[in-house]
Amino acid sequence: MTNTKKFETTSFSLHLMAMLFMLCDHLWGTIVPGNDWLTCIGRVCFPIYAFLLVEGYFHTSNLKKYVKRLLLFAVISEIPFNLAMASSVIYPFHQNVLWSFLIALGLIHCNEKAKASEKLRIRIAVGIFTILAGYLLGLITMVDYYHAGILMVLTFYFFHHRNWWDYVGQLLCLGYINLELLGGFGYEVVLFGETVFLTRQGLALLALIPIWLYKGKQGYHSKWWKYFCYAFYPVHLLILGLLKFVL
Repeated sequence: MTNTKKFETTSFSLHLMAMLFMLCDHLWGTIVPGNDWLTCIGRVCFPIYAFLLVEGYFHTSNLKKYVKRLLLFAVISEIPFNLAMASSVIYPFHQNVLWSFLIALGLIHCNEKAKASEKLRIRIAVGIFTILAGYLLGLITMVDYYHAGILMVLTFYFFHHRNWWDYVGQLLCLGYINLELLGGFGYEVVLFGETVFLTRQGLALLALIPIWLYKGKQGYHSKWWKYFCYAFYPVHLLILGLLKFVL
């Protein structure tokens, strides 16, 4: 048991990994383009954040405050996101990832409300509706990762237990989302004399390793750490956005 626990991840370590991987990806997208290894590492970031969002929904003591914090930082992050990604203060064609998370949270809450119904067909209908709504809203609102990002969050919601079929569901759904919906860019490599095309976005599936090693433990936590995790997103985007004008 002791050896097994050495390999367990916590909410703290998952947040730390996600921030580091996100920074790598955004460095590639802003001030050090061409270093593809950075964005390859960055592919691991979003699934971890999607998983943590679902965990946050189920473990928050006050859902309204949780949503308000996300909304506040979504608004704060918009200009830094525009500067970093589009070199402009205003850019209406792509919104930051916190808006993706807010949409996903709303759809998750719809499903949780439907669970109060004793009629199975209602719960199934609401589940199907939220998947379709997430797909359409992600495209229409042009949030980060578009429909695929919202569907990744919903994947961790619908398969949020630790049964073997939840792991299979996560693998299959994330495989389809990342290899099909987000596939495209990649690299040709030679394996055993055969040329194989590896989709770069497929590296996101590696996020399942630390996610599956998570056993529900929070790890280190404090008020300053919580707000550091929220603030990291707009602050690092602002710094990178400003550096684009200097370098």
